Amino acid sequence: MDIGISIPSYIDAWREVQAAEEAGFTHAWFFDSQLIYSDVYATMALAAQNTKRIRLGTLVAIPTNRIAPVTASAIATINKLAPGRVTLALGTGYTGRNTMGLPSVPVDYFRQYAQDVKGLLAGEDVLFREGSRERWIHLIHADRDSFINIHDPIPVFMAANGRGALRAAGEIADGWVTTGAGRDLNPDRQILLEAAQAAGRADFNPYTVANTPGCVLHEGESMTSDRVMAHVAPNIVMRVHGQWEAGFGPGSSLGQPGTTEAASEYNAYIRSYAEERGTPSDRLYLDVHRGHMVFMKPGEERFVSEQDISRTLTGSPSQIMERMEAIEATGVNCLVIQTPNAAAARDLIRDFPREALPAPSGQG
Repeated sequence: MDIGISIPSYIDAWREVQAAEEAGFTHAWFFDSQLIYSDVYATMALAAQNTKRIRLGTLVAIPTNRIAPVTASAIATINKLAPGRVTLALGTGYTGRNTMGLPSVPVDYFRQYAQDVKGLLAGEDVLFREGSRERWIHLIHADRDSFINIHDPIPVFMAANGRGALRAAGEIADGWVTTGAGRDLNPDRQILLEAAQAAGRADFNPYTVANTPGCVLHEGESMTSDRVMAHVAPNIVMRVHGQWEAGFGPGSSLGQPGTTEAASEYNAYIRSYAEERGTPSDRLYLDVHRGHMVFMKPGEERFVSEQDISRTLTGSPSQIMERMEAIEATGVNCLVIQTPNAAAARDLIRDFPREALPAPSGQG
């Protein structure tokens, strides 16, 4: 199983990616959320320029952030800097959409977008649509050396958890991104494979990427120490953000249930937080996502329990390796460990058990 690290798209992340490469991590993945982070492709460009082996990917790129030809050109530019070690993973949009008070894109839009990008990266003519207009396009100078690289293939993965997105991924994707590392993936994989079979892709065996927060405990350190909370809790609290979106927000969640006790409690919290900040009531979602997967707002720690942390890849080196074996047994090809900031990334890279880091497989 390949081991990746996901890093918020801060522009100096190349330093941590370089260290991850030296430590033996196989992949570095970057978030695409324009109101929270630096630009994902600018961040990836610097990482590409300063590394030699580690594979670089989006986790995940959001269709409405850029039209399909812009995304194709952007990832092909990164592939020019890091030939043959780039992956484009696409998603329907969580924070990239919810931070603007918008829901995820419809599955049909997601499917068409992925098809268009794949076609462009394959050097094909693609029928681009803008409202009622339809125009044939392709990457015009793909045959020249100065601009982009589509000679080295760029796999296109699709993030999918719901049935519709899973079917789309089975029909189109080169690989599959899923949440909840460690859960039983067989029901979702069955939907993928059935869709692939119906689309004439009988040999489809998706390279599977799953992610989880994680932290290596120091000797005598508890699951709820300040350091562990700072490194892991921001990626746990984001689930409550999703529950709030489902029950109270104008956007939508990542498959979270509607109004729950946790969502209601968080709604009371965020209303109090917003009142203190003077945030208008029609913009609560902006305060909800402040700190999202980066840091916790004051008082958010009450939404993270020791049990929540125990479900992540947090523990002693031996406990982490045991947990990784269980995750690999579910069919995961690349386990991605989420970090919220540079300090957490540096700690993970330094402390991660070296015997758990494989040689790159050449996939993904």
